[in-house]
Amino acid sequence: MKNLTLKQLRYFEALARHGHFGRAADACAISQPALSVQIKELEQSLGTPLFERGPRHVSLTAFGEDWALRVREILRAVDELGDMARAAQTGLVGRLRIGVIPTIAPYLLPGLIGHLARVHAELDVHIRETVTPKLIEELGDGRIDTAIVALPVAEPGFEEVPLFDENLMLVRPKDDGHHPVPSPDALRQMRLLMLEEGHCFRDQALSFCNLQTTMPREGLDGSSLSTLVQMVGAGIGVTLIPEMAVRVETRSAPVSIGRFAEPQPKRTVGMIWRKTNPLAGQLRQVADVVQQVGLGLPCDV
Repeated sequence: MKNLTLKQLRYFEALARHGHFGRAADACAISQPALSVQIKELEQSLGTPLFERGPRHVSLTAFGEDWALRVREILRAVDELGDMARAAQTGLVGRLRIGVIPTIAPYLLPGLIGHLARVHAELDVHIRETVTPKLIEELGDGRIDTAIVALPVAEPGFEEVPLFDENLMLVRPKDDGHHPVPSPDALRQMRLLMLEEGHCFRDQALSFCNLQTTMPREGLDGSSLSTLVQMVGAGIGVTLIPEMAVRVETRSAPVSIGRFAEPQPKRTVGMIWRKTNPLAGQLRQVADVVQQVGLGLPCDV
């Protein structure tokens, strides 16, 4: 077997992840024919196919599935060697890949990016916005360095650092603003709009209302907090949003905001990273910045 190269391993991992030569080539910043040649040479070197080719999709063979696990371990270890060198330097420098969930990103990132640019000018920040399960997967695979999420995530290989708590707020049509804020029991009887499956904020709202995730909810789910608030403004129902989202999401919708009675529903925002990440010390510095920005977020209620 010829010597394998890291470039080949990265091309293989990209194709395994995307399941499509075009998208994998785009992710690797090379042409699709060049990627195909590299994968073919890799398979010839190994003496066995790694992928089953279909007309629109490629999938891993049984050997490819096993090989992918080892390849990801190798690539993660190589990335951590680079992180060790960065950790030996003074201050925060170089690329930092931060994942953020959608119910945090639009409200926290403007202040956070600006603050990091002022305090750590040599830091090259890359942002990845997606739901918690995807961020956990990508963090475990080494595709991102850290993630800002709602805690806990309960992953044994991750360090969890709580940063701040925030309340969940009730959003209802403007004409209903003079009514008392309903209790969780009363809220269960209302037309409650939720984020679609995959968002951890959905689970937090359902937990507060003591609703089962398996209940039929046709037409009551949205893809973003903005969509939910606009649906409330149109008189379709009520919803819950995190406090940091209030100023942004309610400024153009005819809705009213209410606080629940104590104990108010809350979520804990924090950062997670791999326990093996050599940049843990630097990530704690970033966590301090996230905490400062998060605690200073405005809210018009």
